[in-house]
Amino acid sequence: MIERFYLKDYLSFEESELELKSGLIVFTGPSGSGKSILMESILSSVGGSSCDASVCESSVTWEIDEDACGIENDDINVFKHIKKEKSRYFINNQSLSRKAISAVASKYLRHLSLKDFSDFENENLLNILDARIEAKSHDIMALKEKYRETFTEYHWTQHELQVIEEEEKKIVELKEFAAFEIQKIEDVNPAAGEDEDLLEIKKELSRKEKVLESIGGATEIFNYEHLVSSALESLDVESSFFDDAMNELRAVFDSAEERFNALEDVDVEEVLNRIEELGGLKRRYGSIEEALEYKEQKKIELAKYENIEIEKHGLEQKYEQLSEEVTALADELSSLREAELPFFEADLNAYLKSLYLREAKVTMQKRSYDKAGQDAINIELSGTKLDKISTGEFNRLRLAVLALKSEFMNKNGGVLMLDEIDANLSGEESMSVAKVLKKLSKHFQIFVISHQPQLTSMGDQHFLVYKDGNISKTKELNLQERVDEIARIISGENISDEAKKFAKELLEAS
Repeated sequence: MIERFYLKDYLSFEESELELKSGLIVFTGPSGSGKSILMESILSSVGGSSCDASVCESSVTWEIDEDACGIENDDINVFKHIKKEKSRYFINNQSLSRKAISAVASKYLRHLSLKDFSDFENENLLNILDARIEAKSHDIMALKEKYRETFTEYHWTQHELQVIEEEEKKIVELKEFAAFEIQKIEDVNPAAGEDEDLLEIKKELSRKEKVLESIGGATEIFNYEHLVSSALESLDVESSFFDDAMNELRAVFDSAEERFNALEDVDVEEVLNRIEELGGLKRRYGSIEEALEYKEQKKIELAKYENIEIEKHGLEQKYEQLSEEVTALADELSSLREAELPFFEADLNAYLKSLYLREAKVTMQKRSYDKAGQDAINIELSGTKLDKISTGEFNRLRLAVLALKSEFMNKNGGVLMLDEIDANLSGEESMSVAKVLKKLSKHFQIFVISHQPQLTSMGDQHFLVYKDGNISKTKELNLQERVDEIARIISGENISDEAKKFAKELLEAS
């Protein structure tokens, strides 16, 4: 629910603060006093509308989905719209776009001023029907869950079969392509790291002649080795360090000559051709390792293609079995729903009769299986489709559907905002709307603007919107003030004793 609303600087309002309760909240006041402006600003505070107020702010008890919007819950969450040069929206002082804040609020608040068909969507109507069945000791919820699980598996199997059937259409081409790709890599038959080894051999071959020539010239040093040893001996210097150095040098030269001599049998042209072959694979696949990995992947695909008939046969058997189970479960659901549908229609029409509406015809047709079964519910008013009826009839029909739904609600349904739903109605019609709203107010916090005494008298909380000069103000009315305001609605500015008496009787009756 919305616990508090604050408005500052919007058209005829300088400042207004409302402390709000649960139940049915009625706003009344003379025409032009600012009631619609106030409702619009409440909607604007949660992103449901846009206005030029400096501040409009709602403190709510709604629990925010922290993962979805990245905002932490407080004990009371504060939704705010601020307008300076541009509009900005906040939840708990964290900035969001209007679209984001509206998405959060839409789970809890609904504005019933326009033709919103969501209450007549098939899933919602089925849920109402199923809740009625469950309440009559039929365990339809367990049946629905079993159906949903079976349908999900059935739908997945159907999808997998479709994938296989599509693959089958091009299976020959796919098999040929996979075999071609495998053969192309196997013809080269690369080994991991082979390209690096060959590049090293190429590098060694390119400098072989120069290195051996250089080593040949350097070995002249060994012809003078004995002279150095004699000189060191004459100086009484131990020559072992020199001997070790010369031996190490011989080893280096011998190793180099042995390595390069081993390349004598290497065919340079063959090495270059092999490097080019491997280079072709690298250009296509990125590296030798990636080419080998791709080959293994294609082998797996080829094996899959070769086994596709076996896989398809298994899926076809599973699909047939699941199809039978889905059909049986859907038929069972339909049977329960068809049995309950006449009672659903009768109770809906009882509400419609009290709302002075034409009788509704509720029918159920079969359609393609989905997660809710095979049933589609359709509602018409005396043969007139919903998109053809007037807005007033549509909204009262929607109230009747909400009333049906509320009979089996076990939690708060959020906030409903209604503009002048009793406008242009007779006293009896207005009272019927008021009674339905009173019933709904057990499960919803309802904001409504009213010009009729019947609905006004039913309010759990009554706010007067009035003008002091050119400034709009709001005031929560006590019992005597409510009597006076309802009397004003009945008789106009010149309040009669009869109007006061009738107003008091209405309040006492409610």
